[in-house]
Amino acid sequence: MPRPSSPLLLAGLLAGAAVAHAAVPRQFDAIVPRSLPGTPRQWTYASGAAELALAAGIAHPRTRKAAALAAAAFFVGVFPANVKMAADARHRSPALRAVTLGRLPLQVPLVLWARKVSREAAGQA
Repeated sequence: MPRPSSPLLLAGLLAGAAVAHAAVPRQFDAIVPRSLPGTPRQWTYASGAAELALAAGIAHPRTRKAAALAAAAFFVGVFPANVKMAADARHRSPALRAVTLGRLPLQVPLVLWARKVSREAAGQA
């Protein structure tokens, strides 16, 4: 069974998110900051493709170090979408507001997890 810091678990999380971006893009379109060029759907598909590429890179030991470091940067880069989601929920139900606000600090453990996977991969090289 994979341990909680397992690179394959991180790869699975990213792959699952990539599938969600393709299967139900509308929910992701809604959180794309409008200040970005292009359409929200383009960003939804691009971020899903990036997640899939990161998952593949993390799954393979030869590319794990770089891909995990890129995943950490990706988690930082999508943080504005989580902020937008929380801001958009300010007039919604208390439960939805709590969920969207609760997601914000969850980016930190994701970044740290990806960095740990990268460091461990560097130690095995």
